[in-house]
Amino acid sequence: ETWRWFGPNDPVTLDNVRQAGAGGVVTALHDRQDGRVPWPSDEVRARKATIEAAGLAWSVVESIPVPDAIKTGGAGADAAVACFTESLRAVGGAGVGVVCYNFMPVVDWTRTNLRHAMPSTGLALRFDAVDFAAYDAFILRREGAEADHAPDVLEKAEARAAALTPEARDGLERTIIAGLPGVAGEANDRAAFRRRLALYDGLDADDLRRNHAAFLNAVVPVAEEAGVRLAVHPDDPPFPLFGLPRVVSTHDDLKRIVDYVPSPANGLTLCVGSLSSSAANDVVAIADDMAPHVHFAHLRNVRVEPDRSFVESDHLDGRTDMVAVVRRLQGEERQSGRVIPMRPDHGHLLGSDIEARTNPGYSFIGRLKGLAELRGVMRALA
Repeated sequence: ETWRWFGPNDPVTLDNVRQAGAGGVVTALHDRQDGRVPWPSDEVRARKATIEAAGLAWSVVESIPVPDAIKTGGAGADAAVACFTESLRAVGGAGVGVVCYNFMPVVDWTRTNLRHAMPSTGLALRFDAVDFAAYDAFILRREGAEADHAPDVLEKAEARAAALTPEARDGLERTIIAGLPGVAGEANDRAAFRRRLALYDGLDADDLRRNHAAFLNAVVPVAEEAGVRLAVHPDDPPFPLFGLPRVVSTHDDLKRIVDYVPSPANGLTLCVGSLSSSAANDVVAIADDMAPHVHFAHLRNVRVEPDRSFVESDHLDGRTDMVAVVRRLQGEERQSGRVIPMRPDHGHLLGSDIEARTNPGYSFIGRLKGLAELRGVMRALA
């Protein structure tokens, strides 16, 4: 049982992690997230010492940044890969054995509403397809955006964009492009966002897959030497955004990725919520098939709507049978003799956290509730 922690400035403290009952911490050097400079070994070891002084273990790095140059395969790709591998060596040298990373272009995990009211009166994270289209087509006015949204969604989006106040427009833009917790790289304003989108002009899904394969061919041997297992995070949501391809979205994508470089050091993060956000994904079937390659698990659930909107549900409710997923991962642990770290991914805003300073998705009470529910499932199955 692990817990994501955003470093010394996180309002949820390491004492809180212990109070939650988790034994492991999932974190990174969050002040070094632009991918231009390798993580210094002394800083990695100092972060580990801080965690261990609190009576915890640093279980997973999430994440070492993968800059645009690597994803586009453009100028600077070799230097960026070299930077990533040096950070990988620093992490392995400190004895942290799992590194979660992602290969999403420009935008990382994406939502349109960070405080969606639930029937419980708690507040959840939501992706609203109409709000997203309103921003993409009628606020950002990205060239070709209209072709990327269903006609009925686009019609509603035009009306919604027209009805937004300037303050609401700014808020929607910040939520979508400015960067949510844990996102690597610089925070985007609209001008910077347009510049980053332009880097991917002409790049299609096959190009992105080739660049991912080239990245893994370069870094997996280093991971093997460093004693680190790489665990790619699925796209969130698992479908294209802003006309950009996403290639870690389906069961077939995951099978393809582990085949790029067959190695125990090349594996997966099973993010139940991310994969569940596409109605086309059967996450229990994915867990059944891909469990031998899963090095890390994010356990969270969603409810999806016909237009691709979704809302983050309670951890044991939603479209995926969480009990079946946990059962399969526990079975893999018994069969393989290895440990798969898990963390409760995200949580509703509940109780006093509704008015407190929190990182969206990473409040204390909501994740405490989720971890308690998941722990009950794990204990009962065991």
